[in-house]
Amino acid sequence: MGTENTAEEFDAIVVGAGFSGIYMVHRLREMGLTVRAFEAAEGVGGTWFWNRYPGARCDCISMEYAYTFSPELIDEWEWTERYPAQPEILRYLNFAADRLDVKKHFRFRTRVDSARFDDHTDRWTITTDSGDVAVTKYFVTAVGCLSTSQTPDFPGLNNFRGATYHTADWPREGVDFTGKRVGVIGTGSSGVQVIPLVAEQAEKLTVFQRTPAFSLDCGNRPLTEDEKREFKENIETFKATSKTTPSGQYTDTLEVGALDHSPEERWAVYEERWNRHRAIDLIAAYPDLFTNREANETIAEFFRSKIRAVVQDPELAEHLSPRTYPLGAKRITLDTNYFQTFNRENVELVSLREAPLEEFTDKGIRAGGTEHELDAVILATGFDAITGPLLKMDISGVGGETLREKWQDGPVTYLGIAVDGFPNMFMLTGPGSPNVLTNVVCAIEQHVEWTADCIERLEQRGARRFEALEPYTHDWTELNNELAKGTLYPEGNSWYTGANVPGKPRVIMSYVGGLNTYREICDDVAAEGYRGFAIK
Repeated sequence: MGTENTAEEFDAIVVGAGFSGIYMVHRLREMGLTVRAFEAAEGVGGTWFWNRYPGARCDCISMEYAYTFSPELIDEWEWTERYPAQPEILRYLNFAADRLDVKKHFRFRTRVDSARFDDHTDRWTITTDSGDVAVTKYFVTAVGCLSTSQTPDFPGLNNFRGATYHTADWPREGVDFTGKRVGVIGTGSSGVQVIPLVAEQAEKLTVFQRTPAFSLDCGNRPLTEDEKREFKENIETFKATSKTTPSGQYTDTLEVGALDHSPEERWAVYEERWNRHRAIDLIAAYPDLFTNREANETIAEFFRSKIRAVVQDPELAEHLSPRTYPLGAKRITLDTNYFQTFNRENVELVSLREAPLEEFTDKGIRAGGTEHELDAVILATGFDAITGPLLKMDISGVGGETLREKWQDGPVTYLGIAVDGFPNMFMLTGPGSPNVLTNVVCAIEQHVEWTADCIERLEQRGARRFEALEPYTHDWTELNNELAKGTLYPEGNSWYTGANVPGKPRVIMSYVGGLNTYREICDDVAAEGYRGFAIK
């Protein structure tokens, strides 16, 4: 018979060791609080620890995808590429964690199983798969938005005798596909990045496409010394920009609508912005591109013209051209030679709209009545985004109500930070915050700083309990839904709305009003003594 572990007590528990977890632990320790942090991986990195597939790369410019709160971190680190690859981002996060001296507060290789709030003591009890039991006043989830992989329930998947890999859980030692017949399912961000590199190795690559992607060639290149120097010299300008723009990134938006320009004028605008190799510069070119479907169609057709220009077979180009959703309603992906890859003789596209996937067989995949024999299958099927990592833990609040029960019809939050009935729990980049619709590192810094300031004020006044009020939670969730209705997001069956996970409620899981407006709202809430929260 084993003995139960003795519970350790901390002021705060943090779950996750990505950008948000590292910074949150640092801020809590700066306040002198005792902190324990748990991370399922064997080191820091968050999603960048797991997503090691060939071609994994950030779709935000490297110098903008970094902490801005620390002059030392800015001065001592230099990025090498315009769009950083996974190994470089992971090195950066290890550098930051070491420089901030936070790793000692993490317990790695440890996954949180449950978190339960005690209504009598106003404390959370956290249990892990390693047998840890910890009691804490503040429970902070820094689990990330894209950290729980999603594998559809494909018929017969277990029958396949070849190897299967998920892009979100790639073998650390890598995979050699030389001479192999490889299938890839999925053409979202990870799919468009992995496909060109696998095609260079494999004897044959079969791409099973569920929905075509709007993808922009990222034009990646090494950074020049002048670019590195100028960015550091102007870091305060970037920090100010990141706080005053909807996306946390600077872009210039014209003052006229897309339909006010002639087709020739629009085309010239799109062409100039295409050559900037930044998705935000395209979707924000005109103010109405994401509120007016007719305006959106003008830029969607521009993207399709780029596909036709590089894919040699016109019928194949059409299969690769999105026509069923507005540009931007699904994430605009960035790639390197993605569409050009389909000109290779060893690459075949299977459109699952015309030839639905029927089943995995022992030899491969049957789609549209044809069996494709394969040696390996790569599942680029994405994530149970935003709510998935939170619901993977068994979290229960006042009266034993679970978060899963609370969110059975979709996530309800106040500011994307708190949930009524779950006191002293703070979610970093949770549902109902700008999260993935921004430069997420800017969103993370705002959330960590707001949360840290809040906890510091609670400690100063000797408060025991901090809880969102239900009317404010309801109103914030309704506001999110109403704002989304004024955009084209509802027209895309994407992970933005949970459409990629069977049975998941279809609601927008991000605040679409812009990071700048959101920041002002959060600041006002704090300035008014935390309007919408009960403090005891």
